[in-house]
Amino acid sequence: MHTTQADALDAMSRDLLTLLEKQDPCVAAAMALEATRQTDTLELIASENHVTPAVMHTMGSWLTNKYAEGYPSKRYYGGCEHHDVIEDLARDRAKELFGCRFANVQPHSGANANVAAFMAMCKPGDRILSLPIKSGGHLSHGLKPNFSGTFYEIHDYELDPDSELLDYEHIAQRAGEVKPHMIICGYSAYPRAIDFERFRAIADDVGAVLMADIAHIAGLVAGGAHASPFPHAHIVTTTTHKTLRGPRGGLILCDDPEIAKLVDRKVFPGSQGGPLMHVIAAKAVAFGEALQDSFKNYATQVVANASALAEALQALGYRLCTGGTDNHLLLVDLQPRDADLTGADAEQWLEAAGIITNKNGIPNDPRPPMVTSGLRLGTAAITTRGLLEDDMRTIASMLDRVMGAQGDASTTEEVRQQVRELCHAHPMPH
Repeated sequence: MHTTQADALDAMSRDLLTLLEKQDPCVAAAMALEATRQTDTLELIASENHVTPAVMHTMGSWLTNKYAEGYPSKRYYGGCEHHDVIEDLARDRAKELFGCRFANVQPHSGANANVAAFMAMCKPGDRILSLPIKSGGHLSHGLKPNFSGTFYEIHDYELDPDSELLDYEHIAQRAGEVKPHMIICGYSAYPRAIDFERFRAIADDVGAVLMADIAHIAGLVAGGAHASPFPHAHIVTTTTHKTLRGPRGGLILCDDPEIAKLVDRKVFPGSQGGPLMHVIAAKAVAFGEALQDSFKNYATQVVANASALAEALQALGYRLCTGGTDNHLLLVDLQPRDADLTGADAEQWLEAAGIITNKNGIPNDPRPPMVTSGLRLGTAAITTRGLLEDDMRTIASMLDRVMGAQGDASTTEEVRQQVRELCHAHPMPH
């Protein structure tokens, strides 16, 4: 095992690799390389984060051995008494964290949470109003090949074409025209704050359900760095990873007991079978971490770092969609800096230099989704490693050097070494 990688891993992780090297050397080799990749690169993908060892190893525990279909005290299998305790802990902590009355912690993912929420609140064929994916929405909010676009009648609202911000007057106008059964707010590539109260007023005017998908900003909401969707949204869905820094999974929240009953039925047996109890336990651990004061400091720093990175990139001549950021993510329009530079090229060159990003379409992007004119950047993971505002200015300079050199090998290797040094100065959670 590579020395720096071994030093960065906690004892349980090293024991796991030692076991796997004997049991399954092929898997062990790939996992060891991935540990090195994560240790020695800067993670700027806005939807990713680094969990603590406590969260990570809870997922790899003996809880994975058990079926626990149903809910606490109402299981379809015996031997679930300890799992009941764990799921109740996860639910109670989620309710405390988000200030709501009900939580379902069983969804396997954010998309699964959205499936159950749609099923709970809508009938097939109902009209839904949402932001399309090309403008920063999510595929589970109405993309045609997705379940949402297959079983529901999807109508779009759009961003203001000049400011690229949510245009609440336009959204209200569209709601009046469409008369949707449900309105969705919450996005995968929108860098500004969401006015949940304004959305609720729009929904009330047309008698619609308001669903908030806070997958990207859940950790900021929990840490007080973004306004809460409660008490405004009827139903809230989220992932538990991203800014919330938990295991990969989903979560559904609400205040209304009747909606809670519908949600429980549509998660199980409506759209899932047995819950992943090892993941639910890890959710409980992550929620416990997020209830600590240190997590509030973390959420505040995520936003501060995003703002610092935005300012540094703008100073270097890059245009940011919406003109900046209020949350953890930036959407960078590469065209004004270099008309020929694509998101796909930038992603590839940056990865070679140890900076992990993802190409992303910008509003009204002239290029196709696998090419794009933009990059989406996020500060959740690098903030977990302890990087601060001055480091954001260093990262902006490295981004600019790599993209400006267009894959030049010597420049890429110089930045790659600088990235390694920065990573070693800010180790992974341990």
